Amino acid sequence: MLDFATQVDDFIPHLQAPEVSTSGKLVRVVGLTLEAKGIIAPLGAHCQVENIDLGTYIDAEVVGFHDDLLYLMPYTEPGGVGPGARVWVRSHHSKASLGRDLLGRVIDGLGQPIDGKGPIDYSDQLGLEGLSINPMERGPINKILDTGIKAINTCLTIGQGQRVGLIAGSGVGKSVLLGMLTRNTEADVVVIGLIGERGREVQEFIHQILGDKGMSKAVVIAAPANVSPVLRLKATNLTHLIAEYFRDRGQNVLMLCDSLTRVAHAQREIGLAIGEPPTAKGYPPSVFALLPRLIERAGVGRKGFGSITAMYTVLAEGDDRSDPIVDIARASLDGQVMLSRQLADAAHYPAIDLAGSISRVMNNLVPAKLLTSANRFRRMWTLYQQNEDLIQVGAYEAGTNPDLDEAIRLRPAMEALLQQGSDASVNMEHSQKIMLQLTGQLDQAQAPGGHNP
Repeated sequence: MLDFATQVDDFIPHLQAPEVSTSGKLVRVVGLTLEAKGIIAPLGAHCQVENIDLGTYIDAEVVGFHDDLLYLMPYTEPGGVGPGARVWVRSHHSKASLGRDLLGRVIDGLGQPIDGKGPIDYSDQLGLEGLSINPMERGPINKILDTGIKAINTCLTIGQGQRVGLIAGSGVGKSVLLGMLTRNTEADVVVIGLIGERGREVQEFIHQILGDKGMSKAVVIAAPANVSPVLRLKATNLTHLIAEYFRDRGQNVLMLCDSLTRVAHAQREIGLAIGEPPTAKGYPPSVFALLPRLIERAGVGRKGFGSITAMYTVLAEGDDRSDPIVDIARASLDGQVMLSRQLADAAHYPAIDLAGSISRVMNNLVPAKLLTSANRFRRMWTLYQQNEDLIQVGAYEAGTNPDLDEAIRLRPAMEALLQQGSDASVNMEHSQKIMLQLTGQLDQAQAPGGHNP
């Protein structure tokens, strides 16, 4: 007796899969989007398009499709392409080459060295999207990360494996603060993604901030604003992949991404080019799916492995703290450091605004005594900020509010704690000692019989 499969074969004709063509042709170009027919390729595939004038080829990536049309986004300007230009698929998957020899090198979004030091000897190859970790397998954030910055060490204590946003408008000091974190923070490996920023900042960051000593344990991935949005996204994924590579080898990685907003802009350019509907501030839905997925790649690895402490800069356009990218970053990260233009204008650096800043794991990292001191300090600082206008114009009468009187008296000491030169580094122990001394003065003044000098 024939089995069921054989019976089906006898009565139903075989459905032949369509033959996959090895090449197609270009039929349309709109802006930076190329449309090709006669070729089948999955999303993320690497293609090459013939340059008719020069006989060379332009690299491009599949970013969408509609019926039998493929939408491609080129890595460079598509000058020289024309109707009927041939299109080939070179690779169906986005992969990156990795290895220990990446340390001390500067590469672009495709992993190619751009520092003039010759080729890199790679030992491994992995998919750009990385492998997700079961949340139940992740280790806890239970070790303090000493940043060397007093304001962060005392009031916004960060742990190894935490994801933190540096949020501010333009020109308020995000990059300088990022440089301070790079120099002062102890880590086995530093991975720096300079995404969508000014090209001159790449050399400045390497020579002025990292230096030879810092560069020896760092990898820099550079995709400035003038490169294709596809390359900017590839550089972002490569930044996370390299950090994951070293984390999974048991090392503690500090990953800096400057900036998350430019990553969102790159995805917006791609999404709108292929017809995604715009939503808040013109951002398509794919942007709000991309950012949490990226952020979740950082953090503590599987128990017994290393960690990725991630610092993302986020641009609050027009100093708007309700900007959709700022909002989703705050919701997805483990804390944020808000920078204030008002403080920056008053030459208060780093311009950290305690009123909008928080570390969501600080409660688990520091003893109760230090947590109480930090909370008291924050209350005093915020109380003064809220009444600053009244104090400056002389409308406040001393003795009306004892807490505010104390905040006024201790204002110089609080400013001294929060301010720090960009070249200075203050370790965790010394930072906490300063905090306890200052809040000890508060305890003394508020105790029975205490007095103000």
